[in-house]
Amino acid sequence: MVMDKKTELKKIEQEVALCRKCSLFKTATNPVPGNGDPEAEIMFIGEAPGYWEDQRGIPFCGAAGKLLDELLSSLGLNRDKVFVGNVLKHRPPENREPRPEEVTVCQDFLDRQIKIIRPKTIITLGRFSMYKFLPLGKISRDHGKGRIVEYNGLRVIFVPMFHPAAALRGAEVEQMLREDFKRIPEEIKRLEEQPKVVEEEAKEEQLSLI
Repeated sequence: MVMDKKTELKKIEQEVALCRKCSLFKTATNPVPGNGDPEAEIMFIGEAPGYWEDQRGIPFCGAAGKLLDELLSSLGLNRDKVFVGNVLKHRPPENREPRPEEVTVCQDFLDRQIKIIRPKTIITLGRFSMYKFLPLGKISRDHGKGRIVEYNGLRVIFVPMFHPAAALRGAEVEQMLREDFKRIPEEIKRLEEQPKVVEEEAKEEQLSLI
């Protein structure tokens, strides 16, 4: 099964490399399809590749990536145990924000990656990746707050967070990001137990009616 997932993810990589659905391929140096463990229980989704990602074709390999690695390490994780990707698979010129039409034409790649990997938890990094699962969300309000999301038939624990690049630009955001990361295990545990609580309450209601 792992090999099948690797094969399917490799197909997506090849499709991304040949993608001409928007104009970003014209200015990008390399496609950045995403990488990591096909069996990952946690998936991290950023917004778009930056300069170093574009140069190397690897997600989160610059300064923001170093901070992400540090945060993963604080949880006893490394890149080999998670999957890391972006909403966009090519870098926007001058690191500008993703445009709605670019997000739309690129979303099939990420949707398929999610479907193949079937992560238990999805951590979004930045507001544009948050909007994919929480269109009316506000990162300053919703960061670090987990919830159960039904996405394309997959039930996942979703936790929006600030982008590491934003944390590098401000000490206050960095502190909030670090605190949110510390709470990831707690949020996952809380939401994993939520269905059990609902089931137990339903049984109690049924018994009360007998």
